[in-house]
Amino acid sequence: MLAYCGLKCNDCGAYQATIEDDEEKRQEIAAIWSEEYKTNIKPEDIFCHGCTTSGEILFNYCNICEIRKCAVDRNVVNCGACPEYVCENLERFFSMVPEAKINLDKLR
Repeated sequence: MLAYCGLKCNDCGAYQATIEDDEEKRQEIAAIWSEEYKTNIKPEDIFCHGCTTSGEILFNYCNICEIRKCAVDRNVVNCGACPEYVCENLERFFSMVPEAKINLDKLR
């Protein structure tokens, strides 16, 4: 499963912990992400079915993600299907996560 931005949901700790219903993994991911992103993420924040799903179970950042919002507004399956691919938002994102661009390029 691929997120709008090109990240592989199957590789995401929040997605894995949710699908596996693994409380230990939630605690582990919360601790890692809290340290990595210099914030306080709680295990109860680690729930996600993937940003492209229509359900309400999303990691809290997905609710404010500009890339996700744009893709939903444009009604595209992912950013690789957008006529404006690659936009400024994606260029910034790809500079931090180049593998996301590789994933989307493969679909184009």
